[in-house]
Amino acid sequence: MCWKAASLRNWQQQLVQRGQSITQLSDNACAIAFDQKRHASATIRTFMIGVASAAILALAPTAFAQKTSQYGNADEAKAMLMKAVAAVKADKAKALEMFNKGDGGFLDRDLYVFCANVSDGKLVAQGNPNKKELLGQDARTLKDSNGKNFGAEIYAAGQKPEGQITEVSYMFPKPGADPKPAAKVSFVTKVRDLSCGVGYYK
Repeated sequence: MCWKAASLRNWQQQLVQRGQSITQLSDNACAIAFDQKRHASATIRTFMIGVASAAILALAPTAFAQKTSQYGNADEAKAMLMKAVAAVKADKAKALEMFNKGDGGFLDRDLYVFCANVSDGKLVAQGNPNKKELLGQDARTLKDSNGKNFGAEIYAAGQKPEGQITEVSYMFPKPGADPKPAAKVSFVTKVRDLSCGVGYYK
């Protein structure tokens, strides 16, 4: 009976030891699973931060250029012209008032709108604050500092079918303190009974 008792005790001890081993294995497995989950979360977080940073860097140059650019470009000039055409079609009198005052976004840095009658070439809108004396004049008589009769080209552009845009190059003062003429390209188109244009300086 003693050997049976001893065998029983050994068996019990083995079970206890095995129970401890199983517990240890379970604890180790939980620890490994937790570490893996924490590592996966950190990896996802790092990836998301990387994606966000890339998006910010991609957008930054455009935003920076928009904030720091002192002058308008060709695309912006065309966009303003299309906006002016829509304004004239909606309400001609109100549009001309906005063009002359520079309201409604129609004076943006060195971009502005000018318009003349298709019939007699009379300038009825001049958004350049430095050239308000041109209002009421016949655009066909305008010449730049090099003697180019650019006004005649602007008038001719207004005789073409609506929707057709003509580029006219000439020298003309920018809005602002400097009265010196600068190279300019204007996009001119006919809208109803007006010839309107917006130009950008090179």
